[in-house]
Amino acid sequence: MTAILHLCATCRPGVETGPLRDALPEGVELRLHECLNACGKPVALSVQGRGTGYLFAGVDPVEDAADIAATARTYMAAPGGAIEDARPCGRLRFCLIGRLPAI
Repeated sequence: MTAILHLCATCRPGVETGPLRDALPEGVELRLHECLNACGKPVALSVQGRGTGYLFAGVDPVEDAADIAATARTYMAAPGGAIEDARPCGRLRFCLIGRLPAI
C-alpha cells in the first residue's frame, strides 16, 4: 500500500518539511494542504491511502519526523490501513484525533 500524508500549511506557514521528507519511507507522498480544521492543536497531519484514514493534531513536523515516518510504515503494512497496535507510531499515537473508515 502507498500512503499520502497531508500536512496543514495553514497551522504554521513556512514550516520546514525537508527533514520530514527525508525521513519518509518510499511509497509515501507528502503534500501540503490548506487548513485541515484542527486549528486548536496545530500542526495537523492526515494519513490516507486505499483504506482507513487518520487525522492527527499537535504534531511537530520536524521534531516528530521519525514518529511520522514510523506511522507511515505501520500504516502501509496494516491490512487496509487499519492500525491495530499503535505503539510503533511513538508520540503520534497520542496525537490521534480521528479515524476515517475505508469506503
